[in-house]
Amino acid sequence: MALKTFKPITSAQRGLVLVDNSSLHKGKPLKKLTKGLNKSGGRNNYGHLTARRKGGGHKRKYRIIDFKRSIIDVPAVVERIEYDPNRSAHIALIKYKDGDHSYIICPQKLKKGDEVISSKKTELNVGNCLELRNMPTDTLIHNIELKPGKGAQLCRSAGTYGQLIGKDSEYAQIKLSSGEIRLVRVECRATIGMVSNPDKKNIKLGKAGRKRWLGIRPVVRGVAMNPVDHPHGGGEGRTSGGRNPVSRKGISAKGKKTRNNKRTDKLILKRRKR
Repeated sequence: MALKTFKPITSAQRGLVLVDNSSLHKGKPLKKLTKGLNKSGGRNNYGHLTARRKGGGHKRKYRIIDFKRSIIDVPAVVERIEYDPNRSAHIALIKYKDGDHSYIICPQKLKKGDEVISSKKTELNVGNCLELRNMPTDTLIHNIELKPGKGAQLCRSAGTYGQLIGKDSEYAQIKLSSGEIRLVRVECRATIGMVSNPDKKNIKLGKAGRKRWLGIRPVVRGVAMNPVDHPHGGGEGRTSGGRNPVSRKGISAKGKKTRNNKRTDKLILKRRKR
């Protein structure tokens, strides 16, 4: 995928940089693999605002993605590659030999007409899904399971990947894009290749309205608020706040660790880069 810029006929097009999606399928998604999607607007079941800066946005249909790749040892052919508004990566519609259809996360270099398969042990072709124990070291992978049979949880967003750097009889060592090295059971499965749409990180939206189409509301600086609304608020004129930068809840904005999952601490060999 390439990036495309625009001739600045309007002021919003002057800084606009988007991903060129001209090679993607232009029709609607497969109806039986979609369902309705209700927006929460950042509110919980009581109607209380729990996630700020959310709301509005274009109406979406949810595409049901097969993260488990549960149809085993049946070859499938890629029918088309589509845009998915619910995630940063593109998705691929595959058709199995028995006539079933599924959506999968599309890896880089996967094209229409390519054949993919999910099996315990198979060839190391892009898009094939197999167990970590049957992969050689240094293989680039995505859609990595954390528990056998639960479905992919790691490396699902655009341009991400993991690298299998070692394994023993029980655990495989995977280096993630963040630099973290994590232990995963060798019975877990992953898909060969890197996730598509790596240029997603280089887009520039160009105007505030395009951000609103994505369902993201404006961000107000804490120093522009009153003391009742934010720890940085108040003061005469443009004051810096007189305290260390914190969030609205008072949590340090300078990299304070908030991870609280001691059950899986032993599975992380090396923390991500800071």
